[in-house]
Amino acid sequence: MDTVILTLHIIIAVFLIGVILLQRSEGGALGIGGGGSGGFMGGRSAASALTRTTVILAVGFFATSFGLGFLADTRNQSTGSVVETVKEEDVTPKPAAPEGESPATEEEGESSAPEPAPEPPAPAEPEAENSPAPPEPQ
Repeated sequence: MDTVILTLHIIIAVFLIGVILLQRSEGGALGIGGGGSGGFMGGRSAASALTRTTVILAVGFFATSFGLGFLADTRNQSTGSVVETVKEEDVTPKPAAPEGESPATEEEGESSAPEPAPEPPAPAEPEAENSPAPPEPQ
């Protein structure tokens, strides 16, 4: 049902745009449109037919808009507000894990805390036979 109304809504919107663009511009704000009465229809009959078509399409557009809104409201009526659906446990902060232990997570293997950087390797000890003796402090 939703798909049928949505498809009808899109078709009506496209035709409504086309009919509005076919109408003669009376304001002339941009200097386009208008022109003489020469065209595919006479001046008065084209205006009344396009006006009538615009009104019919506008009523259909509003009817499908209200229909889609009603269907969306009845489908999501049981969920309530988004604020009410937030779980209390999502709002409260989790306690920090003691140092040296990984934080407890709901799913094993996943942690939200970044892993500590690996320690750099210890510098190599110079060989005592080949290296000169360090100077004694004074």
